Parts: sequence; structure tokens; C-alpha cells
Amino acid sequence: MIRWWISSFQLAELFISSVVHLLYGFYVYSTAVAADLSQALSECVFKSNVSLEVKKQDPSKSTVDDLPPIVLVHGIFGFGKGKFGSFSYFGGAEKKDERVLVPDLGSLTSIYDRARELFYYLKGGRVDYGERHSKTCGHSRFGRIYEQGHYPQWDEDHPIHFVGHSAGAQVVRVLQQMLADKAFEGYENTSENWVLSITALSGAFNGTTRTYLDGMLPEDGQNMKPLCLLQLCRLGVIIYDWLDIPLLKAYYNFGFDHFNLSWRKAGLWGLVDCLLGNAGPWATGDWILPDLTIQGSIKLNSNLQTFPNSFYFSYATKRTRKILGVTVPSGILGIHPMLFMRVLQMSLYRYPTDVPPPYKGYRDEDWQDNDGALNTISMTHPRLPIEHPSCSIVNDSDCQPLQPGIWYYKIVEADHIFFILNRERAGVQFDLMYDNIFERCRKHIFRKTSQTLPNEAP
Repeated sequence: MIRWWISSFQLAELFISSVVHLLYGFYVYSTAVAADLSQALSECVFKSNVSLEVKKQDPSKSTVDDLPPIVLVHGIFGFGKGKFGSFSYFGGAEKKDERVLVPDLGSLTSIYDRARELFYYLKGGRVDYGERHSKTCGHSRFGRIYEQGHYPQWDEDHPIHFVGHSAGAQVVRVLQQMLADKAFEGYENTSENWVLSITALSGAFNGTTRTYLDGMLPEDGQNMKPLCLLQLCRLGVIIYDWLDIPLLKAYYNFGFDHFNLSWRKAGLWGLVDCLLGNAGPWATGDWILPDLTIQGSIKLNSNLQTFPNSFYFSYATKRTRKILGVTVPSGILGIHPMLFMRVLQMSLYRYPTDVPPPYKGYRDEDWQDNDGALNTISMTHPRLPIEHPSCSIVNDSDCQPLQPGIWYYKIVEADHIFFILNRERAGVQFDLMYDNIFERCRKHIFRKTSQTLPNEAP
């Protein structure tokens, strides 16, 4: 009888979670469509006025080109410029600086694949996932082609600032390690010094217990439960990619094109194979969720370094507090409806006692503070399997002058999507957050060695 009640509760929770996520996805999608239709209508009605206004604006191009780009890297289920029409993943924060790039990377592809895509987005050329990795993971070696890189002069003399939200922060760390390891064929001169700074906004450095709540097995952090939210997500993504409707794919893409899931290439039997879990990224584990488990993050981090010449800053978010020694959500109104249930579940989560812990010394109480998607302990700085140099601060100014090779981190009262998508929701805090980030990049981060600017002769 007890087992029946538990099963009923789990099914009810799965149903509610699925409905909430679907409704939010529909809300974002419809908001983007409505914004595009409104913009198109405005352009038709006020076309002459817009033309005159554009002609009056004549910014100094050379001044903008002198600035090293600030690259905003989205997280899971995210999108970059060119997707979702005029809708912005970063809530329009890219408009706060003259030289900001917002790449569109695979929203569910692995950290490794996204790091490769980010490199070619900046340098240009055809995305090369690497021969060995592609064979192991069962997908094409080459991906999309960037006819013109968004910053082709990128090198040690022209380094870049990166700002990553959620999994985007880990993508940048993997990219920096690839640069240090000279992992890009045809680019033998890459180095870790191509990255001037990394700022993490709710960065997924050490994994999250939410992956287990959503369906990843805590036994290995690689496979999924037979019935869970992630399985439903997998089925939806497979059908979406197999149908391969150009209009929809142009508007939003999960990033699995190199797996050739389209009906044109996979056929009907390919669809059946994917649905049964015998093919595709879920069969080989080459997608983002295994990278976000604690075990997957430890595996990634074991090969990643914090480099002595780069600057690191992290904003760790949380929406929990302790009442009589019990961790609970810090409020109702301040937490997004899509995340409230997960904030509560993550604060109460207990790792199964019948399986080995994800690492030696794991304690449930260390992982209770969270923002509805990531545990706060995971967002401060890389700490598993070894702890990287770090310094906790209360105010942004506390870390000045900045020292390279140290993760400065600040804990902020916010949920996981507080500083993205909806600028109005965060209000003044949104502006303060991105103003501080961009000001730090422009005024407080620089290398002691002289550098050659893009329009200067070496």
C-alpha cells in the first residue's frame, strides 16, 4: 500500500513537472513570435522614420573595433542571437556594451561539442568535433560552417572576455583547456592566454542534484530512469529533430544536426532506433545532462585547470534559507513558478544510501542551498575533484585590484533564471548585475604585458 502511494505521488509529480515546463516553453516561444510580429508590423508602419533614424547614427567604428569582445554563452535549453527572432536569452544585456557577441550553440549538446562550436563561431570555418570523439560518440565529424568568424583575429594578443550562464560557464572552461592543449587541428598556436577573463553567472562547475530528480541515475550519472522528465524530453527532441521542419529549426534548434536525426537521413528505422535508445546522443551519452551530474562534472573537472594569467569571477545564486536548522525555499513570490517545486525538492534531497556517494566526503547538507536548477556549492568555483584557488567577497569592489588565477565568487539571492530572459522581473538588480560585469571587463581586467589591438600594427 505504501509503495502504491509513493508511485502515485511520483507519477503526479512527473505530470505536474511536465505540464509546467511545457507551459513555460510555450510561453517563451509565443512571446518570441509575438515580439517578432510586433517588430515586423512596426517596421512596415514606421519604415521611413526608422530609415532616417538609422542614418543619423554614425558611431565611430574604429573605437568599437578596438574593444575586445565580451562573449555571452547561454546555458541548457538556451539560444543565441539569430534564434527565437528578436527575443534575447540574456534579457537584452548585450545592448549594454558596444562589443558583445551572443553565439547560438547546441542547447542540449554536450559541453565538449559546444566548446568546439564556440571556437569556430569565433574563428570561422567548419566546426570540427574531432575524429576520435566523433567516432566514439557516433556522429559526423564536421558540423555547420561559419563563412566568416565573428572575431577571426582572436589570439593571445587579442584575448576575449567570456560570460557564461549555467552550463555556459563550464563550456568556456573546457574551451580554454582545449586552447591550452592545442586541440584544434590547423591551429597549433592556441594557448590558454586567448581567454582574458571568465565570468560565471550561476555557473555549473560541480554538477547538480537536480539531474537525479529529473531522471539521471545516481548510480553512474550517465543513464536515465525508465520513466522520468528527461525521458519525456528525449522523446520530444527526437521527434522534433526527425520531423526536421525548416521553419521550426530556423527558429530553435537543439543542436543535434551532426547526429543526422532528420527523416531525410535516418529514415523510419532510424527514428525507431532513437526512440528505443539504440542510437543518437542518448545512446552514447554525448549530450549535456551527463555532464551536469556530480559524477560527470568531476570527470570533466579532472582535466580542467584554472590558469595563472586569466581572471575569474563567479556569481552563485540561491533561493533558500534555514529555519530551525531546516533548509527551505526563501519565499514564494521571489521564485519563478517553474522553479519553486525544484527549489523545495533540491533542499530536501538525500542521496540514496544504497549506492556509493559521488565523491569521498559527500554530505547532503552541503548541497541543500540551491536556486532551483543548481546547488549553490556547485556555483562558487571549481572544487571537485580538487579545489581551485578561490576568494569569497560580499561586494564587487572587494576584489579590486583583481588578481589572475583566483576564482572570486559572490553569493546572490536569486533563482536560476533571474538574470536571463525577462529583464523586467529582476528590475534594477538586472542592470546592476550586468553593469558590474561589463565595467569589470572594461576597466578592471587587463594583462600586465602589452597587447596589440585589432587595428594596430604588431
